Amino acid sequence: MSHASDYLPSAKEVLVVCAHPDDESFGLGAVIGAFSDRGTQVRVLCFTHGEASTLGETSRPLGDVRTEELNAAAKVLGIHDVELFCYPDGHLDDVPLGELVRLINDAKASAEMLLVFDKGGITGHPDHSHATAAALLAAKLSTLSVLAWVLPEFVAARLNAEFETTFVGCPAAEVDIVIQVDRSRQSAAIACHASQSGDNPVLRRRLELLGTLEHLRWLTGEASDR
Repeated sequence: MSHASDYLPSAKEVLVVCAHPDDESFGLGAVIGAFSDRGTQVRVLCFTHGEASTLGETSRPLGDVRTEELNAAAKVLGIHDVELFCYPDGHLDDVPLGELVRLINDAKASAEMLLVFDKGGITGHPDHSHATAAALLAAKLSTLSVLAWVLPEFVAARLNAEFETTFVGCPAAEVDIVIQVDRSRQSAAIACHASQSGDNPVLRRRLELLGTLEHLRWLTGEASDR
């Protein structure tokens, strides 16, 4: 990994494209916090309300609860704006990519970069993969770069062995950026998603394995200062 940079690219505005409420915190929280800390304006486009989750028993509609959790976490992470759509959780890949691309294009405003989950969706969830595919297609129609949060292969392998999960790891040779992160803001944002984080040993173990490092790679484009 000696080729990897140890700093985030410069950007005045970043648009996060994700599938579910909590993706911005559980996965991207430390990276978003790092961007916010350096003065980058971060906005989030989320395609579903996360209503199909099997975590978090509630007497209220889960999608409503998770919407509130997302808004609370966004404040903690310093996110400037959240745009939340109502596509069906668990079936996002049934939605034509062109439809999602139009939403991204409408939302990108003055963003210089899209921040997404890596190809394969990190967890293997098809919603994650479809959101990233839409972001990549939208980037082809503009000058936007696409920066992906990735999980190192050794972390994915350990999680899959311990929990029988389907995490998709990224080879070290394909990692472009490795940054030191302070997880305090991410931890506070995760706590906002109480319906999903209260009983989530996989999340806790992933953060333990990652420690104070996060890994990223360019899916398309590259910041001008790299």
